[in-house]
Amino acid sequence: MEQIISKEELNELKKIEGKARGVSIKDYGDYLLLKKGAEGLKRLEEATIKLGYPIDYRKLKRMDYYPLWFEGLTLLLIKRLFDFNDEEIQKMGRSQAKVSILIRIYMKYFSSLRKTAAMVPKIWRSFYEVGEIKIIDLDEEKKSVIIRIENFKLIPLFCIYISGYFSEILQLIVGVKTTCEETRCVHRGDPCHEFLLKW
Repeated sequence: MEQIISKEELNELKKIEGKARGVSIKDYGDYLLLKKGAEGLKRLEEATIKLGYPIDYRKLKRMDYYPLWFEGLTLLLIKRLFDFNDEEIQKMGRSQAKVSILIRIYMKYFSSLRKTAAMVPKIWRSFYEVGEIKIIDLDEEKKSVIIRIENFKLIPLFCIYISGYFSEILQLIVGVKTTCEETRCVHRGDPCHEFLLKW
């Protein structure tokens, strides 16, 4: 198997602090299983073994905490092993928002934008031990929402993934097509991430 991630990249990934629930990482494996079948998932797991950090995606416990960098590693491996472009990564985010068990638990709060906005910090904490999320602006008249994530730095690919995720959640609430643009990003030197969502 070709070297997908260099030792230097792996060392940088391992510097990422914080923990994520197993559901966050397991969902990537589930998506890959759906798109590429058992062979695709096996290929991903073999890559983690080769790197010295084996991850058995089927055995991850959804509510246990794992190193956050496992999520970054998984995203990076999926992109490189299967040549996923940004559109496919965003599509993965949209897909996972539809099927996430944790999101299903919170669906009762999705009856209105205001209720959902009030629950956003709690929903985030269900997935991640680190970072804070805030609704900075919610303008139903202009049909836009600004979401800010502070104290959270994974990898740039995550920004693409989460924009798809946010888009799908908003679409579930408003019932029409949505867009999401990252207007500020820590990977571009900004102090936080900000996403502008429209419908």
